[in-house]
Amino acid sequence: MRARTNDTAAVSSAPAKAGVQSRKKKSGLLPLQEHSPHTPERTCILSRRTAPRDELIRLALSPEGEVAPDVRARAPGRGAWVGVSRAELDEANAKGKLKAALQRAFKSTNVTVPADLGERIEKALRQAFLDRLGMEARASNLINGAERVENAARSGQVHLLIHAADAGEDGRRSLDQAWRVGGGEQQGMIFPEPRTILSMALGRENVVHVALTDPAAASRVRHALVRWRAFTGPDRGLEGGEPALGTGSAEEI
Repeated sequence: MRARTNDTAAVSSAPAKAGVQSRKKKSGLLPLQEHSPHTPERTCILSRRTAPRDELIRLALSPEGEVAPDVRARAPGRGAWVGVSRAELDEANAKGKLKAALQRAFKSTNVTVPADLGERIEKALRQAFLDRLGMEARASNLINGAERVENAARSGQVHLLIHAADAGEDGRRSLDQAWRVGGGEQQGMIFPEPRTILSMALGRENVVHVALTDPAAASRVRHALVRWRAFTGPDRGLEGGEPALGTGSAEEI
């Protein structure tokens, strides 16, 4: 794949701080965090908004001229950045606005934009988040099991709490309360999919609740989830009452 100079686009994030402390208790996405002056910024080719590159989604160009998602921003060559939702991207793609913007970004008329580019980006962001969870599990940075999570939460060891979408309401409330007692946030984040997917991502059985016990790991997981969720839309695949999401820049970790 080709892609790297034009690196341009925006999503939302906020730092997950080390140590246990009080956090803002409000719903919806947190405002963009203040980044270091040295954090590279890019501009979204559709909205023209500028934001730190960690908050955006990079698109790369194959040698054949086909556009593909590069959510890890590792493909060589010129890149283009987007910071809009999937609905906005799909609309721009259908109207030809996305192709025109990409031709300008890649400085080429040989650009093919797949009709399902939005779906491909969503799948790539989802996989990046699941891969991140798996890596943190292998590094022993997270725990699962209601009893273990509750004990860790009450003792102030939890930096991020996640519930599967099909977790029981009583179980969620109980662990949320334990986290608050331990100095955590108002409530845990809801993973947009059921426990079967969460279990497969971690290579464990019947994973309903997950707690990140390492502050840097919690920041990395928040970052991956916020990018995925910001692209799909804040309400898509999520139940109501989800707390504020935040993420630290990967370059700050």
